[in-house]
Amino acid sequence: MSRKELILLSLALVVGGVISRLMPHPWNVTPLSALGLFASAYLGYRYSAVIVFLTMAVSDLWLGFYHWPIMLSVYVSFMVPVIFGLFMRKRRTAALIMASTLGSSFIFFLVTNWAVWQFGTMYPHSLTGLLESYTMAIPFFKNSLLGDIFYTGLFFGAYELFRAVSNRWYLSYFAGSKAV
Repeated sequence: MSRKELILLSLALVVGGVISRLMPHPWNVTPLSALGLFASAYLGYRYSAVIVFLTMAVSDLWLGFYHWPIMLSVYVSFMVPVIFGLFMRKRRTAALIMASTLGSSFIFFLVTNWAVWQFGTMYPHSLTGLLESYTMAIPFFKNSLLGDIFYTGLFFGAYELFRAVSNRWYLSYFAGSKAV
């Protein structure tokens, strides 16, 4: 992929990510984790980290910023799939993609709800408060997990389907024209 194609694809992913955060959707059902995983696996760390950060920052301009330690935990948690995607640069198997998706979702749940407990005022700063924070977040975790699985499957599946179809078309078109 040329540098121009990388930049265009990156911009398209940012625009799509921003739109997906701004349009109505169930709580925590967004493609951000899948975006980081996909972009890192195909475009590399530098592009994927910028894609995720820009998607978050631009959409947060409209959605609003909030308590910075909690917001920082969200931004950092969305970098986890970017790191996991690096391990898929050379080998993208369904099992590795699924494990990375589930791991990213679980780490996001643990880190962000710990931050809400630690830096927020909703829960007492005790073990009971921490457990309550995690318990109350289970419905959101379910949504983020379902969204992460859906969007990861969509991104990786659509891209691989596109590659297979375009390679098949390319080979049949050019192999056929040379045989004439």
